[in-house]
Amino acid sequence: MAKKIVIALGGNALGSNLAEQKIAVAKTAEVIVDLIEQGHELIVTHGNGPQVGMIQRAMDELVLTSKDYKQIPLPTSVAMSQGYIGIDLQNAIKFELLRRNIDKKVSTILAQVEVSPNDPAFKNPTKPIGRFMTKAEADEMEKGGVSVMEDAGRGYRVVVASPMPMRIRELETVRTLLNAGHIVITCGGGGIPVVSDSEGKLVGVNAVIDKDNASSLLASKLGADYLVILTAVEKVAINFGKPNQEWLSDLSVDQAKEYIKQNQFAKGSMLPKVEAAIRFAESGENRNALITLLYKAADGIAGKTGTVIHK
Repeated sequence: MAKKIVIALGGNALGSNLAEQKIAVAKTAEVIVDLIEQGHELIVTHGNGPQVGMIQRAMDELVLTSKDYKQIPLPTSVAMSQGYIGIDLQNAIKFELLRRNIDKKVSTILAQVEVSPNDPAFKNPTKPIGRFMTKAEADEMEKGGVSVMEDAGRGYRVVVASPMPMRIRELETVRTLLNAGHIVITCGGGGIPVVSDSEGKLVGVNAVIDKDNASSLLASKLGADYLVILTAVEKVAINFGKPNQEWLSDLSVDQAKEYIKQNQFAKGSMLPKVEAAIRFAESGENRNALITLLYKAADGIAGKTGTVIHK
């Protein structure tokens, strides 16, 4: 039975540099087109960790070496990463569709995602970005009101907030293209973080939006049947890495919340994925979230593998 699916690609679907990305997206396109052949409607989101870091670092170095340029805001770098990752994915999917003689359109939409300026995350920025700095450089940045932190003994880096997404400003554009039969790529890297000023103008903010949270919001607003979060493991586990480790195939929202209380999921990896899955499952009737490997996506939707989180 055909389903409307938001599929959130993890880093392993994109590679860590441009050369790796070209290879990775070709393989990723095969998985996506497999689902299209089964009749599903697809909206594709993706991360941008290595890519936006590369762009921001390059822009930082440009400022250091040329007085003609000023600091590039992080939202601009996010927009750049959305564009070049999106076009690589778009072209790879188009080629795979062509190879299989499937007449289907593919569109990339650069999405702005609105956050609250009062989000508590802005008072406690935790996401390191950009190049490593010396202590002297970091002190100078802090004098200018920029938050910095020491990062694993390798130097100092700028840190930004990771607020919750509230509104996807290009939602209706995405919906229109989806209704016209397009595969839509959007909300790359969690979207370009913006706030709305007193006049309604959108203003970029120094922040990083978690792409699984943005994907969960997108899926709920589009009325998707499935949110598929692709990661580095086939299933979610409890007691991970311990002798009594247990892989989970089926999780109710209540069970998932109980495991969160038990600190079963690592904060930097599985926890935000499970939390995003819970929010989607709770957003409407018959909404399921699947967490699995990229190459197991079709099997997971068919109920053969992965971890399904549901009401």
